[in-house]
Amino acid sequence: MSQEIAGVRRFSRFYTNTLGVLRAGLLDSAFSLTEARVVFELAQRDATELADLRRALDIDAGYLSRILARLEGDGLAVRDRSTVDGRRQVIRLTGAGSEAFADLDARSDAQARVLLDAVPPDDRARLLRAMRDIEEILEPTARTPLVVLRGPREGDLGWVVQRHGALYAQEYGWDETFEWLVAGIVGDYAKAHDPERERVWIAEVDGAPAGCVFCVREDEITARLRLLLVEPSARGMGLGGRLTRECMDFARAAGYQTMVLWTNDVLVAARKIYERAGFTLVKQEHYRGFGQDLVGQDWRTPL
Repeated sequence: MSQEIAGVRRFSRFYTNTLGVLRAGLLDSAFSLTEARVVFELAQRDATELADLRRALDIDAGYLSRILARLEGDGLAVRDRSTVDGRRQVIRLTGAGSEAFADLDARSDAQARVLLDAVPPDDRARLLRAMRDIEEILEPTARTPLVVLRGPREGDLGWVVQRHGALYAQEYGWDETFEWLVAGIVGDYAKAHDPERERVWIAEVDGAPAGCVFCVREDEITARLRLLLVEPSARGMGLGGRLTRECMDFARAAGYQTMVLWTNDVLVAARKIYERAGFTLVKQEHYRGFGQDLVGQDWRTPL
């Protein structure tokens, strides 16, 4: 246990030094760390009850009172009686206080940007996952996952092939010929694609790949949506619909007039996404493929 305790203390010293929170003024401002956090909390709503602020920050009532007195004295905050319960006090930022918060917020963003810019993309994703792991372990409360749509990085196209092969085998019993098909599609895109009219999106959830979609050229006026996939752990977040809309918006802006796709009737969740996006089933046929008896479907929508 002593080594674990030493590890926690070592990380605490490292991180406080990295963020510079031991300096007299946080982010080279006129505020201490605690004062800046009070300003941040007050900026999240129009008015905050003093008791709620104290609970949120978990600091001594006398210490908080002194900080608020300083903010009031500098014209950054004002206190009033609650309109709901006259025995309670509420505090809010003034216009000058909101400007002070905006400055602190911009400085904090700039500091985080400098820190992240110095980290390679793969390590950056690992760093963010580690931060979220720490947060979830120490305070296991519900939170909103961080979802990002981005272009592919090194290794992402291989991930697309691997995850299609693994997931479709697991969920539908499809054999390796499906993975070969996906590898061919991805390989053709990687070898030669027009970046102005063809594109790939990778969806990240909390820094890890969780979905993808391809927009490729069918002909001069028709784009094809391909390889829409959402990881089981990310389903229910609306990610499939978001990827589909992103693909359609890009195709429309690129000058295509129509978008088409091919899918199978067993992919019920995907078909619902396509229907909601405005696609219409135009053709279907029975065939033997990927080790299964399937019904292939062609869908189409105007852009």
